[in-house]
Amino acid sequence: MSVMTPNTYVVASRRQETADTCTLELDPQDGAISRPAPGQFTMLYAWGVGEVPISVSGLAPNGRLVQTIRDVGAVTHKLCALDSGTTVGVRGPLGRGWPVDELSVADVVVVAGGLGLAPLRPAVSALLANRAQFRRLVLLYGARTPEDLLFRDELERWSRDGVDVQMTVDAADAGWHGPVGVVGKLVARAEFDPSSSAALMCGPEVMMRFTAVALADRGVAAERTYVSLERSMKCGVGQCGHCQLGPTLVCLDGPVYSWAEMSRWLSVREL
Repeated sequence: MSVMTPNTYVVASRRQETADTCTLELDPQDGAISRPAPGQFTMLYAWGVGEVPISVSGLAPNGRLVQTIRDVGAVTHKLCALDSGTTVGVRGPLGRGWPVDELSVADVVVVAGGLGLAPLRPAVSALLANRAQFRRLVLLYGARTPEDLLFRDELERWSRDGVDVQMTVDAADAGWHGPVGVVGKLVARAEFDPSSSAALMCGPEVMMRFTAVALADRGVAAERTYVSLERSMKCGVGQCGHCQLGPTLVCLDGPVYSWAEMSRWLSVREL
């Protein structure tokens, strides 16, 4: 099958995560795509509407493909409105993922902003599967409000499994008793050894830029700080050029890069 021809998947279940975000579990109907590595994405096709890049947020225990989608446009609106039993097109997996199999460090710091936790979720699962290799696993997670926090049950389970989970929100409500402010502010007081740490980060670009500075101030090397980028991907295979950033095509060379690779390009305003 051509890389441009989508496989047909059936929506097995749909879960509303927040007011504007849902998670679909998908079963293959005419053959499954290859097993996605943590950090890779697919192109999801809503029949008759269009196609969008969506990071894979996991594989269910039964092998179903898990994709978490924010309702922000015509295609994602259609995807989030699908009922169980309807079908979608899936191309992929695409792109370069998190280097979880290559990390030879004592501590791993995972920093997520909003929906950025979705592409990091498979990385956390992979790190926990090899928990004995690391001394500390730290998750710093920020969202707009407490209602916008994703995967709450999983956050609690990760904490029980030994992940140091710290959360913050931009705007608190009466029931919130944690920190208020941007997620980058959690870096300064998080417990990890900067000289032997790696960081995995995904969220809004402005958040990643400021958090990368905070990590550098703590002493985490730019070569060991990894970010997942989002650009206007149309084909997903490096043919259309829509996702070009500096000398790279994000769909092929990313979406995961080291901060050392990307810092000069992300510092250029509106590039």
